Amino acid sequence: MKTLVLATANPDKVKELQDVLGGAYDLRPRPTDLADTFEDGDTLEYNATKKAREVSDFTGLPALADDSGLFVDFLGGAPGVYSARYAGENVTYDDNVTKMLQELDGVEQTQRGAQFRTTICYLEPGKEPVLVTGEMQGYISTERTGENGFGYDPIFVPVEGDGRSYAEMSHTEKNAMSHRTKAVQALLGVLG
Repeated sequence: MKTLVLATANPDKVKELQDVLGGAYDLRPRPTDLADTFEDGDTLEYNATKKAREVSDFTGLPALADDSGLFVDFLGGAPGVYSARYAGENVTYDDNVTKMLQELDGVEQTQRGAQFRTTICYLEPGKEPVLVTGEMQGYISTERTGENGFGYDPIFVPVEGDGRSYAEMSHTEKNAMSHRTKAVQALLGVLG
């Protein structure tokens, strides 16, 4: 079984990636003695590649990194690549959700369309990076619902679902359809 080092330090993303990848790889966590990657790119692809390269260079092993964003139509695609920092630096998930709900206060449901996108970079030492993207269409609800998930999950309602937010779904239900799952499936299809 091939060893793969995850580049994310976010425990919520680690759990999702472990659940989706199942037993396909021997997954290792990001080394604790490796400094966090400074995500200074303006695209998901750039940030995912930078994270994967830093981890692969540090460990000498294949690395998998992702960068995700919520792209809201009414906001011209914002927060996009800046989703984790939407309400500022060192903020909580709840801070970002609160800001999003304030920005969309009074906006009609028909104008609240949004897409969650994940770009995954798989990088083996000495090889070109493999990039894939997964996307889920949906909309931003007018209030938080559900207790599961993380990030914007309490206000993102996927169109492929049954009207519940990601946070109202079990992990299994969300992982069966999420943007991150679609990206992982695309990657596994490329890698064989």
